[in-house]
Amino acid sequence: MDGGSVATAKEAIRAEALRLGFDAVGFAEAHLPEEARARLDAFLDAGMHGEMGWMAARADQRAHPRALWPEAVSVISLGLSYAPEEDPLAALARRDRGTISVYAKGRDYHDVVKSRLKALARWMVARWQGTDLKVFVDTAPVMEKPLAQRAGLGWQGKHTNLVSRTHGSWLFLGEIFCTLPLEPDPPEADHCGSCRRCLDICPTDAFPAPYRLDARRCISYLTIEHRGPIPEALRPAMGNRIYGCDDCLAVCPWNKFARAHAEPAFAPRAALTAPRLAALAALDDAGFRALFSGSPVKRIGRGRFVRNVLVAIGNSADASLRPAAQALAEDPDPVVAEAARWAAARLPA
Repeated sequence: MDGGSVATAKEAIRAEALRLGFDAVGFAEAHLPEEARARLDAFLDAGMHGEMGWMAARADQRAHPRALWPEAVSVISLGLSYAPEEDPLAALARRDRGTISVYAKGRDYHDVVKSRLKALARWMVARWQGTDLKVFVDTAPVMEKPLAQRAGLGWQGKHTNLVSRTHGSWLFLGEIFCTLPLEPDPPEADHCGSCRRCLDICPTDAFPAPYRLDARRCISYLTIEHRGPIPEALRPAMGNRIYGCDDCLAVCPWNKFARAHAEPAFAPRAALTAPRLAALAALDDAGFRALFSGSPVKRIGRGRFVRNVLVAIGNSADASLRPAAQALAEDPDPVVAEAARWAAARLPA
């Protein structure tokens, strides 16, 4: 491509991505600076990834896009807003109900984002024959947030998530690695300033310093990635958060510029909006699968999910929930049974 066709290609791709429903589009070289690898290595060397061994297993590919795919020349970084209409922290006060992270109340975002990435990829291949490309949504060793910052979509805030001046902290990310030589967009600068709201609100003190996350203390990690019993010292701070945590995202001042998403697939399902803890604790495997069909919650399985529900019950101070905990004290899953006994012991008789 010559200079003119490169610019034309970029604008055509941007226009098509927006037509397909993406909210943010940016372009970067298929390369990350060594500081990204250094930051990843420091995180892994400190053991802050906890049980997420997959992060260490493919660290080189994660830090170097061309180690993942040597033919990659450019990265198209794409964002899809899931900004909520209502305050995601409001349900924390309803102690007999569970709080599920905003992103998990609708359809699984992996399916939604990937379908649009594939549509854009098909369009690109048809327009520029001979182009090779690969699409990624959160399941391959891709450092999507640093790439998104390089592509100008936002910056990694002090909570380590991407922050956009337009969409706040509410962007799902996807990438297309391609062989087209596309001119990179200017990277986004850091606009956090002296603000530390995201750090101060964390219930479990999961940020040892700005821009550093200890996943082992993060409620999202504990409720989703962590297998086995949740450390007892951290349970009281979890409140009624039963899948993920939105606290550090929700308090970001940049959210004031975000408009509520317009994607029907991300609309919160009524059954997942402040569901009753007693009903959730009673779920068997079939009931769990039926309730969370098409939801990202389904992937953690009934055992981990009910474990989380029981921690929330133990934090509720609601004596009426004690029978729900006692009923699971001999559950075949030993992690569930332990959480049930812990919860029952914390509630008034």
